[in-house]
Amino acid sequence: MAEPLKRFFNAEVVRAIAADLGRIHPAFRERRFVEDCVAGLDELALMERGWRIAEALHEHLPSAFPAAARVIVASLGAELDATGGFGMAPFRYLPHVLFVQKYGLDDFEPAMRAQYELTKRFSAEMSIRPFLVRHPEATYARLREWARDGNVHVRRLVSEGTRPRLPWAPRLRAFQEDPRPVIALLELLKDDTERYVQRSVANNLNDIGKDHPDIAVEVCRRWSADAPSSRAWIARHALRALVKQGHPGALALLGAGARPRLAIGGVRLSPTQVRLGGTLGFRFEIVSAAKRGHQALLVDYAVHYAKANGTTRPKVFKLGRVTLGPAERVRLGSTVSFKDLTTRRHYPGRHRIEARINGIAYPLADFEVVACSRPDRFKRAR
Repeated sequence: MAEPLKRFFNAEVVRAIAADLGRIHPAFRERRFVEDCVAGLDELALMERGWRIAEALHEHLPSAFPAAARVIVASLGAELDATGGFGMAPFRYLPHVLFVQKYGLDDFEPAMRAQYELTKRFSAEMSIRPFLVRHPEATYARLREWARDGNVHVRRLVSEGTRPRLPWAPRLRAFQEDPRPVIALLELLKDDTERYVQRSVANNLNDIGKDHPDIAVEVCRRWSADAPSSRAWIARHALRALVKQGHPGALALLGAGARPRLAIGGVRLSPTQVRLGGTLGFRFEIVSAAKRGHQALLVDYAVHYAKANGTTRPKVFKLGRVTLGPAERVRLGSTVSFKDLTTRRHYPGRHRIEARINGIAYPLADFEVVACSRPDRFKRAR
């Protein structure tokens, strides 16, 4: 995935950015700007390319940030008219956001105006964070205003930009220690009509739950009382990490807090031995052992992946929700990929898979992952 992303910033995109700026600012040296940006570009990763172009913006735009910001804002294309399906096109504004993030910290109002416009076309979730550190009160006050903005991308910025653990960005330590200011912003967004914003609110609460699990559960409990379906969805999505951890309060809030009465059987793996880069299919059966009533079961599964040092580490995946009456049974399963990802590398060795039902672990099977390219050595289980 990272390879196509970084290649987006090529000479063609740089020339397009230069043309946009040149139309607004006649003194802009388009040719020199392009030369400065593309020199050695092929050797750089995605963010390095973004920063290279941002530095070139600083070199070739007016030296005073307010004047440079006016040129940037005037050069922007049309606002995004949807909340998804726009592909890579918005990434062309990543360098503009990085420019504001680095060079706008001492010019609050021009920087806020620029981020307000940029987030309608890309996202200012990363650039707003240094302003929360340098100008906490003023930035927080502006975010409260933006939480009621008519533009969905501006409203999403309020929740996404304040995530304490936003991926690929420095953590907001003050909000990790005390999440109450963030929760106050999320209160303004909890009934937003757009799923785009709802998902961001849930992700923010999910972040908060990693540092303050009981606070996150309490917020979700309060929000779940007489909740519309959209807010109930936010609560479920926000608790996903705590559910995977088996947090009792999160499980109880989702109606899966009771210890299950059941038996596990019919475990099947296919193949019984997996090569690196391959996939494992598994199935198992849950049989209710309850004598009366119905059991609400929240079912996940965990793969204990072998690490390079020979130890294992579990990764939990969602599987589903089922309700079983006395003696009822259900068969569930999924597939596990052992193809390397940017976020996870796989190693040969002994692995283990288990079901996690209402937070309780039920061992399913051990299996071997081997570094072998001969497919005839792998027999599928019958």
